[in-house]
Amino acid sequence: MSSDPHTVLRVTRTKAQAKESYDGMASYYDYFAGLFEQKYRNVALKRLNVTKNETVLEIGFGTGHCLKQMANAVGEEGRIYGIDISSGMLTASRRRLEKAGLWNRVELVCDDAMKLPYADNKFDAVFSSFALELFDSPEIPEVLAEIRRVLRPNGRVGVISMSKEGGASSLLKLYEWVHKKLPQYFDCRPIYVEQSIKDAGFWIQYKERVNLLGLPGDIVIGTKPISSI
Repeated sequence: MSSDPHTVLRVTRTKAQAKESYDGMASYYDYFAGLFEQKYRNVALKRLNVTKNETVLEIGFGTGHCLKQMANAVGEEGRIYGIDISSGMLTASRRRLEKAGLWNRVELVCDDAMKLPYADNKFDAVFSSFALELFDSPEIPEVLAEIRRVLRPNGRVGVISMSKEGGASSLLKLYEWVHKKLPQYFDCRPIYVEQSIKDAGFWIQYKERVNLLGLPGDIVIGTKPISSI
């Protein structure tokens, strides 16, 4: 199966447009997309298996549901980091974590994940839920290379995303048509999830195909080889 980036639609809205969009929807995101995503986020987190004392990064943390789960999982000696382009999402996440009494376990930044502001080999695991497909096609390998850089050898990466690896159904083709017509509002699109992670130098440990309201999605868990530098 080809993973030629030319077969994946481009993301044409700007980063400034993305920030403005997600800042605007932060206060009500959980009432539509958040409810839909929760089931799949929980499955992906279970497979990533965050445990006590680990140091974990989430890319595109949204309103903080997964940050909260992971902060509980790592315990008082663990540490959770998060990066998201939207300051509105950061505010929503901080509110959720403070309410749960977990803010002291978490460090969040508002920035672009194209260049992660973290040292090499810092994290035991990196998680990304419905975020990788928001990056433009040439950016995806760069984001995954950054994830590989900040992961410790044998560290885990967990991704859940819309997927094109199962072929193009009629509904998927319709969604892609809408994405092309309204790219500022339908900015995500199906990508080659597993192949992109393989191409970035990870070993695939687990893959599960999920049905996202009729659209295909993949949960993929990979590990950074111990021999990686």
